[in-house]
Amino acid sequence: MQDIAIGVIGGSGLYRMEGLEDAREHTLDTPFGQPSDVLVSGRIDDAPVVFLARHGRGHRLLPGEVNYRANVYALKSLGVKYLISVSAVGSLREAVRPLDMLLPDQFIDLTKHRESSFFGCGAVAHVAMGDPVCAAVSRSLEAGYAAAARSHALDEAGLHRGGTYVCIEGPQFSTRAESAWYRSLGAAVIGMTNMPEAKLAREAEIGYATLALVTDYDCWHPRDAGVTADLALANLMKNAAHAQTVVRHAIAWLHRHAPESAAHTALDSALVTQPAQMSEEVRTRLAALIARRIG
Repeated sequence: MQDIAIGVIGGSGLYRMEGLEDAREHTLDTPFGQPSDVLVSGRIDDAPVVFLARHGRGHRLLPGEVNYRANVYALKSLGVKYLISVSAVGSLREAVRPLDMLLPDQFIDLTKHRESSFFGCGAVAHVAMGDPVCAAVSRSLEAGYAAAARSHALDEAGLHRGGTYVCIEGPQFSTRAESAWYRSLGAAVIGMTNMPEAKLAREAEIGYATLALVTDYDCWHPRDAGVTADLALANLMKNAAHAQTVVRHAIAWLHRHAPESAAHTALDSALVTQPAQMSEEVRTRLAALIARRIG
């Protein structure tokens, strides 16, 4: 099949893409194991796109159980160059209200038990993560929000541009002391899934950005009860329709503009072990990542 340039990973509450025509399921295995679920490709308004439910359909996987390497590798193997991540988050800022959306531009990784790199075991690379979000993909989400707002499809959901996403291991929510600490770090939102996803996307030379859907105030807010799964999911379902509309417009923008991304050449300055120095086993394992270097 032809390469599919645009991928979407749906988080809690977003288990399928509405409006996906000519849908086709792909059951893939990767050198890093199996993805969270089948990948579903199709077309949205003439744009080829592939969708993956991060937690699996039916929400079967904890954040720490997601095989992030397999997910990103599978998307890369289908030709994905731009990846939109839709993720539920808690707010660490008064102005970032439940049911708002936020486009993070930085991450703090506090995960503990996750495989965070494709490299090692015979190949070394150190990708730059100073600017972990692809500006072009983030711009597509801004354009998607603006288009959705013009069509009066967003009710009162506001969009916040920029902010730090702190990623915790979970699956438990924060203590009040932890929530206060994250706020002291300057973080805007808190979630459990965007690391190591963003790091792996960069290693795979995929432009990555997040549409963060705010469900709650974590547990720091003096006037709100602490977050519970019921509260988060109830608000997330309200925001899911908004996210579908924004992402649909963002896909159209990416398809129309096909922007350049610094992520697309990330390994040029990161790959220490060149393909000629790798064993055949390593080259096979990393084939989708290093294909343009080995012809």
